Amino acid sequence: MAKSAYTGVFPIAPTTFADNGDVDFESQKRCIDFMIDAGVNGICILANYSEQFTLTDDERERLMTDVLNHTAGRVPIIVTTTHFGTAIAAERSRRAQQGGASMVMLMPPYHGATLRPTDAGVYTYFQTVADAITIPIMIQDAPMSGVNLSVDFLARMAREIPQVAYIKAEMPGAADKLRALIEAAGDALDGPFDGEESITLIPDLDAGATGTMPSAMIPDALRLVCDRYRMGQRDAAVAVYERWLPLINYENKQCGLRATKALMKEGGIIASEFVRHPIMPLHPATRAGLIELAHRLDPMILRWGK
Repeated sequence: MAKSAYTGVFPIAPTTFADNGDVDFESQKRCIDFMIDAGVNGICILANYSEQFTLTDDERERLMTDVLNHTAGRVPIIVTTTHFGTAIAAERSRRAQQGGASMVMLMPPYHGATLRPTDAGVYTYFQTVADAITIPIMIQDAPMSGVNLSVDFLARMAREIPQVAYIKAEMPGAADKLRALIEAAGDALDGPFDGEESITLIPDLDAGATGTMPSAMIPDALRLVCDRYRMGQRDAAVAVYERWLPLINYENKQCGLRATKALMKEGGIIASEFVRHPIMPLHPATRAGLIELAHRLDPMILRWGK
């Protein structure tokens, strides 16, 4: 398998809906164009932040096809293909590669609080997905799954399954885990990434992360942070990051996946900030706090669509 070393900012695209709850495919294209104009290094679609768990199979398929066709190779696209069923995850991944995806991302399989596989089951899951494709796999190591992926186990999969070349670490103590994983996996790991809205980006970069997968809220600012850090300008990177950290914190702790949609609607990028039930809309006071804080910082998301 020919590997490409993907680095930098790969934000997660929200899935855009109309006020009646239908997928808004035209807003989705504008969302993608905004991120590309913001200078992202790539885009991830159909992730948890994309409300992938509220989409039908048909909606998933059309969204993936539309985004890949609309992007037309302008940036790499990572398609999230997680499913509890191993065969379904492998088939989703095969179809993503066939459609033009540059990488797939999967969490380890889980269902509810107690139904989780053993390490042997997780290994076979990722091996089966790898057998179906030739593009890289990113393993999403996040608390949501409740599956414990030890450093040694992740490093083993990176060494033994060639497609497993990227790990996204987004758990408490992510920097320590990234540091240990980089040491244990060595050259087998092309891309240690962080996530969780980049709320621990500087410590994670210090630990050796080469990429971040935040929301699509401030990709322009995070690209500047990563570029300056990569050029050896750590103090300058920290200065930019600290300016934006209050907004990242507000997103992470107060709004979750609704923050990006609210700002995209405020900035004229998308037509509606609708989230599918059972996710509830932002409380008006929480939304007002987000908008007030964002306007003080003047991010591109508030200007691009106007």
